[in-house]
Amino acid sequence: MKTSVILEALNLRPDELSLSRRNAVRGAGRFSTALALAAVPLGLGGSARKAFAASAGLSVTDVLNYALTLEYLEDEFYRKGLAASGLIPGEDRTVFETISAHETIHVAYLKNALGGDAVKKPEFDFTAGGKFPTFEDYGIFQALAQGFEDTGVRAYKGQFGNLQSNPSVLTAAATIHSVEARHASEVRRLRGQKGWITRSQTDVPALAAVYAGEGRTDQAGVSLLDASTVGNDRETLVNAITEAFDESLNRGDVLAIAGQFLA
Repeated sequence: MKTSVILEALNLRPDELSLSRRNAVRGAGRFSTALALAAVPLGLGGSARKAFAASAGLSVTDVLNYALTLEYLEDEFYRKGLAASGLIPGEDRTVFETISAHETIHVAYLKNALGGDAVKKPEFDFTAGGKFPTFEDYGIFQALAQGFEDTGVRAYKGQFGNLQSNPSVLTAAATIHSVEARHASEVRRLRGQKGWITRSQTDVPALAAVYAGEGRTDQAGVSLLDASTVGNDRETLVNAITEAFDESLNRGDVLAIAGQFLA
C-alpha cells in the first residue's frame, strides 16, 4: 500500500508557534477551575498546507488510517490524563474513564479492520513543546479534550465522501462519528458549555481553528436566512441556524489543529 497522504503530512512540523498567556477564572458550581490557556495560532506553512489540502481523495484504507491516527491521539491523551496524579477530580473521573475506554476500543477496531496495513502510532507531545501544562492544569486538560473531540467529529464527517464506495465501512465510520459527538457534548457539559456549536465561537482562542467555518447560514445552496423563522431577531436566527448544522473539516484543517501535538 502507498504511504497515505495523511501520514506523509503528519511527518511535517508546524511553523514555529508563538505564545501569549491569558488567565481566566471561571466559576461554574462544582466545575469551577482556573483556566490558563495559551492563545497559540494553529497552522502549517502556507505551501505545505495547500499541497495537503489539494491532494487527491483518499482511498478507503487511507481514510481508515487517517481515522486511526486521530484515535491514537485521543486514546493516549486520555490514558495520560487519567494516569496524572491529582489531575482529574473524583466526580469527573468516571466520565473520562468511559471516554478513554471508547477511544481504546476505536483504536482496536480500526487496527483489526486494517490488519497489516494499519499505521504505527506516532509520538505525541500534548504540551505542544512545553507550551501547555496539559497534565498539570485540569482546565487546560478539559479544554483540549473538548478541542480534540470536536475536531474528531468534524474530521470523520469530512471523509464520508471518500467512503461511499464501501457502504459497510461508511456505516462503521458513522457509528464512531456519532459517539465522538457524544464525547464532545459531555466534555462541553463538564466545562459549563452548551452541547452544540454557535457560529464559530469558542471561549479558548487556541481552539479557534477547531470551529472555523461553523458560522454558515446556507446548506446545499439553500439560504436558511430566507427559509427559516426562529426567534424575533436576526441574531437569534443566525445562532439557531449555525447550531442546527455541524460542518466538516478537510484533511488540511485537521492537520493544522493536530500537528502541534506531534512530537
